[in-house]
Amino acid sequence: MNGMRRYLKAAGVHAEIAPDKFTAGGWVLSLNGAEQSHVNFAHPEEIFYEYLRRIGNVVDVVAPAGSPITAVHLGAGALTLARYIAATRPGSAQVAVEVAPELPGFVLEALPLPAGSDVRIVADDARAALPHVAAPGTVDVVALDVFTGVAAPAHLTEASFYGEAAQLLSPGGVMVVNVGDDAGLTFFADQARVMRSVFADVWCLADRQLLTREHAGNLVLVGGRRLPREWAASFEAAGPHPAGVLDGEGLGELIATR
Repeated sequence: MNGMRRYLKAAGVHAEIAPDKFTAGGWVLSLNGAEQSHVNFAHPEEIFYEYLRRIGNVVDVVAPAGSPITAVHLGAGALTLARYIAATRPGSAQVAVEVAPELPGFVLEALPLPAGSDVRIVADDARAALPHVAAPGTVDVVALDVFTGVAAPAHLTEASFYGEAAQLLSPGGVMVVNVGDDAGLTFFADQARVMRSVFADVWCLADRQLLTREHAGNLVLVGGRRLPREWAASFEAAGPHPAGVLDGEGLGELIATR
């Protein structure tokens, strides 16, 4: 396949899937010319984007290696993380929620999921879909990947939303949130405070340079009832490097008013 282009009328965007120039077997999903997702079709266990690799590192430790989990993806994109879980944790039950109803069909036409994948696609708003995606207390990972800085949907930034998502989590489950932000990290700090008001334990994973608050980029927030201390060493070793890992205390210091 040389790629595909299509105008997604319901979302009002031009979507394109084209070969990646840097990785063998890689494909890039772009919306209105902006890169949105990367998929290594030949090796779905490999993740190209740094922030998503950090989320993959969380997936790697939330349960014993290779064992199936239950995951809910709020923001489907090209289903990169869902493919990763299907490849590394066969038998996992997953739900992917995407607000652009035509996008998943377009993606799957070009890049089908690996054989045996159990991924249910739901076309809906991320928050509206929460009561219907899984029973309370049954989900190991809820991944939110819809933010684009201050342009984020307001109803997905509220404590009540995080509270609704938290109800889905199993006792050892986690919510992981990709937060892209400008230098200063004002939006990130706001979201970190909101998550800390809902979850007993919230950590941050990011390129160490971003923790100076002097650069724009993507940071990952991880929330749960209690994040095991041994995870910190695992995240630091897994990279991408230089890997910055902040526990609850460190995150509190980062987002303190300056």
